[in-house]
Amino acid sequence: MSPEDPQETQPLLRPPEARAPRGRRVFLATFAAALGPLSFGFALGYSSPAIPSLRRTAPQALRLGDSAASWFGAIVTLGAAAGGVLGGWLLDRAGRKLSLLLCTVPFVTGFAVITAARDVWMLLGGRLLTGLACGVASLVAPVYISEIAYPAVRGLLGSCVQLMVVTGILLAYVAGWVLEWRWLAVLGCVPPTLMLLLMCYMPETPRFLLTQHQYQEAMAALRFLWGSEEGWEEPPVGAEHQGFQLALLRRPGVYKPLLIGISLMVFQQLSGVNAVMFYANSIFEEAKFKDSSLASVTVGIIQVLFTAVAALIMDRAGRRLLLALSGVIMVFSMSAFGTYFKLTQSVPSNSSHVSLLVPISAEPVDVHVGLAWLAVGSMCLFIAGFAVGWGPIPWLLMSEIFPLHVKGVATGICVLTNWFMAFLVTKEFSSIMEILRPYGAFWLTAAFCILSVLFTLTFVPETKGRTLEQVTAHFEGR
Repeated sequence: MSPEDPQETQPLLRPPEARAPRGRRVFLATFAAALGPLSFGFALGYSSPAIPSLRRTAPQALRLGDSAASWFGAIVTLGAAAGGVLGGWLLDRAGRKLSLLLCTVPFVTGFAVITAARDVWMLLGGRLLTGLACGVASLVAPVYISEIAYPAVRGLLGSCVQLMVVTGILLAYVAGWVLEWRWLAVLGCVPPTLMLLLMCYMPETPRFLLTQHQYQEAMAALRFLWGSEEGWEEPPVGAEHQGFQLALLRRPGVYKPLLIGISLMVFQQLSGVNAVMFYANSIFEEAKFKDSSLASVTVGIIQVLFTAVAALIMDRAGRRLLLALSGVIMVFSMSAFGTYFKLTQSVPSNSSHVSLLVPISAEPVDVHVGLAWLAVGSMCLFIAGFAVGWGPIPWLLMSEIFPLHVKGVATGICVLTNWFMAFLVTKEFSSIMEILRPYGAFWLTAAFCILSVLFTLTFVPETKGRTLEQVTAHFEGR
């Protein structure tokens, strides 16, 4: 087919040329789908307040030792990796809407098992189930939202995925102040239950319905979401039904976005965000905060505020600019973090043990407090920079760059990569610090942030204002 062929280049669902669609129900459908990421965030944040509560107030059979507590926090990532694979399989077979409905089952079941737990194995089983649901939600929700949104607001609505994740984490932190672990798990059942109820009244995405030859249903979904049928375009039927085959990896429209999607997920995890979150409480303690749990809430508030800022400017500033700006901010903040560790470890100490944070030394306490404030400032700057770009945008781009017929498999690979890297970085970061010293480890993450900026400027396309069909046509060279 020639590059000039209109069937090949025109968008699948095009907004009216005279004016942008004015439908408001697309925002309601986005909110319904985004309750999945909210549940996902709550499940991630649950372990932070729940582990101290389980150690302090739980019956003896549920008390968590160091090893059990470690697994209680980490097993979610293993479940989410499996959920990414499952979500990719469900996406193309069950559809976007049904996949979101199905992921509410392990969310509610997992939190219910935790609530009814009688031993540690039930706690771990419940966490594994919620992790499985997290993997499915983290894949399906961005795809659903990107396929129902028109180009003028796709960046705004797509960024709501990460905004709801960080809101869920913050909700878990704040609720953990007043609720013990069992009631906190009960609260975790609320967002997925609400999503189940709302999504029952939301349509399947018009693009998926088109690939199933359900033309009348696609028209009805379009009217519901956009308020108009204008811009209806039928997709090329043959290409959209062949499914994923290894031979497709020879096509630039498949391998280019796949490599970009995988690289975005790798760089997101190599940015050092997990290491910063790991040290948050200790850094606030060194800065003489009376309640170190304030660190979690402060970090959560910064994440929510700056992710909201990113969502509001996403369709004006564009993805590439925000990714590059985010990377530059993270370079400076991680360099400052490494400098903090270097300065604290170079101070003479009267102890034979050198702490990863501030050692006990003969220097005035004010010196250590001042250095700790350097760490607090660089940590807050890093979280803000991450939230503006590298937090939401990899998930947004993942939902935009793949053609329909490979979207399930390709997004599944990206989500699996993300969760595998999260597990690997979390597990091995301590070993890296032993080899390179803490300051060397953080300077290494700064180097990865530099690479992420170069990668963005060289390979990542701008998708702002483009239809999804125009984005995929860009990779085909059309």
